[in-house]
Parts: sequence; structure tokens; C-alpha cells
Amino acid sequence: MQTRILASLRDDPLVEEADSILRNCVHCGFCTATCPTYQLTGDELDGPRGRIYLINQMLETGEMTDMAQNHLDRCLTCRSCETTCPSGVRYGRLLDISRGMLARRSFIGELNWREWTSLSWSRLWRRIVGTGLRTIIPRDWLFRPALRTGQVVREWLPAQLKAQVPAPNETHYTAKVVTQPVKRVLVLGGCVQKAATPQVNEALSYLLSLHNIATEFLVEESCCGALDYHLSAHDAGMARMRTLVRQIRPRLDSIDAIISTASGCGVTIKDYPEIFAHEADLQEVAEVASKVVDASEFLQGLLFQAAPVKVAVQVPCSLQHGQQLPHGVEAILRAAGIEVLIPQDAHLCCGSAGTYSLLQPAMSAQLKKRKLEALLALQPDVIASANIGCQLHLGADSPVAVRHWLEILADQVASFVVEPPQ
Repeated sequence: MQTRILASLRDDPLVEEADSILRNCVHCGFCTATCPTYQLTGDELDGPRGRIYLINQMLETGEMTDMAQNHLDRCLTCRSCETTCPSGVRYGRLLDISRGMLARRSFIGELNWREWTSLSWSRLWRRIVGTGLRTIIPRDWLFRPALRTGQVVREWLPAQLKAQVPAPNETHYTAKVVTQPVKRVLVLGGCVQKAATPQVNEALSYLLSLHNIATEFLVEESCCGALDYHLSAHDAGMARMRTLVRQIRPRLDSIDAIISTASGCGVTIKDYPEIFAHEADLQEVAEVASKVVDASEFLQGLLFQAAPVKVAVQVPCSLQHGQQLPHGVEAILRAAGIEVLIPQDAHLCCGSAGTYSLLQPAMSAQLKKRKLEALLALQPDVIASANIGCQLHLGADSPVAVRHWLEILADQVASFVVEPPQ
């Protein structure tokens, strides 16, 4: 793509990076074929190519209309387009840069009353909901009691709000005692996961203990920054990222890997070097990011024997497109003897996409309906996911249980019984 960046923006290193990404786009349109929002609306501006035109226009003119911003807001950042782009356009990074610029130049800062009254309702709603989520979720002392309260009154909540509150789960797993570990790993809890589904990391610890691998956790763990960063609060997000890096760095020499069991957190931490590319502390951040792996990466090659069960696998966008790990979960479950079922259009987003289900509920609901129809058509015993957001999003409307794949594997391994020889 040919670009003519506005002179007043050229000295910004982020604009220079965006310009480089834009110039890789050849307008082929392959991305539209795999874009979930384009498939729903049929509008070119609701596809990656159209949004790239809008971003280029913003960098050339320094302006962005409400209409154009709404098209950017409707993007799930699923990065499916990156998987199919023949030119390697880093669309997710381009979108983050442009959203950050818009936030700094428009409605995320301090506003006077005239600016407030000029906001469109969609932008106002995004600010109110986004600020609330950014305030509560990363703070365990706020989020945990809020979640417990929501679970107590869950049955009386409006349908849309009830769908966001997971039912209580009392499942627990106990790891074997590892006295002489062959490896040590640091497992990240994740803001939502450690409060809503702590049994996921318990399941991982149990499975790793079977292979004499010890798991450790941080006493204090900051949010990975994904929530703030993807809601355009880049400074706040990067501050949380730096805090997490400072918490992890003293442990780097004593561990073999850092494991994330929430693929949304994992992809963000792996992207730290890209996010901090223009910052002085890039090296420290990169050292931590280089040791981060998804659970499906670390468990590759570890053999388990599991009782048979039919599992429909939903691979989150943050795993298959963001981390480029589309088949790891499937391979581990199959190797353990579990029947794995792959839905039609497995590459398409389920509509969760972090906070998307709250900020774009109508479009999110359509995508969830499509995904559930494809999964349920397989008639599985259980549906597996690898990210807490997708798990809760789909589970709210699914007649079949939706669980993290590590829980399913731990359950089936624990219940495996070898038949005595005849």
C-alpha cells in the first residue's frame, strides 16, 4: 500500500511502525474470506482490508470519524486475517497502534463537559464499560468478591448479565508429591481464571506431577496488561506489564519455563517484545517473554493414558492465530486416547474476544450462536477450550459442558483403568 503520512506524525516511532505494516498490504482481499465480522455484515469496512484503509486515512489526515471508529471497534482482534495473509501483514499490531493513537487524541483522557456531550453512545458505552472492567478485574480484592456476589444472585440476574457470571465449580485436583523434579515451571494464574476457574491450574499441576515436573506460582501476580492494552489504555497496560516482568525476573534462573493456561494472557506476554520495541526496558521484557509457553506447547511429547470420551475442541483465536498453535491441544488429547472432534469453520472466532461480548453484544451473540451450532452438531460429551473467556462465553448458552482441556484431560487420566489381562 502506498502511504503519505501526515508530516506532524512522522517523528512518532509507532507511526513509523504502522507505516511499515501498511506498506506490506497488497490489497489482495484474502483476509476478508476469514474475517468473522465481514462474514456477518458483508461490509468491506468491517473486514481487515477496509479497516486498513481507514487507518491509513487517519495517518494521512490526522482525523477519524465516529463512523470509521465504530468499524475499528467492531474488530474482534482475532487475527484470523494474519493466518491467511500472504504478505505477512501484522494487522493486530497495526490495530493496537491505531487504537492507542485514537485514545490519546480523543475520548480516553480527561474530558470536559463539551467533549462528553459530543461522544456517540457507542463510544460512551465503550468508555464506561471499559473503565469499569479495567478497574475491577485486575484487582483480585475487588474482582473475587464481585464474582462471588454475582454467583450467589446469578439466577436472578438479567439474561445478558447472567451469561457473564460463571456458575460456581467445586472441582479440585491434587498434584503428586514431586521430591526430585526433572524440571521446574512457573505457572501464571491469570486475573479471571484464578478467581473463576482455579481448578485449571490445579489440573496442570496434577498432570505435570505425573511426569515428575514441579510447578511454582507467584505469591503476588500482577495482571498481564492485556485488558488495559486492548481497551486502548496503553500506558496503564504497559505499567502492569512492567510490574509482572519485575515479579517474574528473579525466578528466571531457577525455572525451565513459564506456562500460561489462558491463551489470551499467553499471547499478550509473548507479544511484550513487540509492544516494548521502542522502550528502554525492552531487553528485560524480552527475557521474560522468551520463556513463556502455552500449556499445549509444554505438554507436547508428555504421554498420558486417558479414559475415552468424545471431546469437541474449540481452539481460541489467541491460540491458533495469535500464538500460531492450532493443533497442539488436539494432538495431546488424541495421543492420550481421547476422541477429538473438530467443528466446521474451526478458524472462526466464537465472539468472546476478551471484552468484546460486553462492548459488542449483538455481533458477539451471532458469532457465539454459529460456533455453538458447529460444536454441538458433532454430538460431543464435552466441549474443550483453552481460554477462560471463550470457555465462559460458550458455556453460558451450551447444553453441553464447556471446560478447559486441561480439566478434561486430568479427569480422564485420573479415571483411567487398565483392564486386567484375560
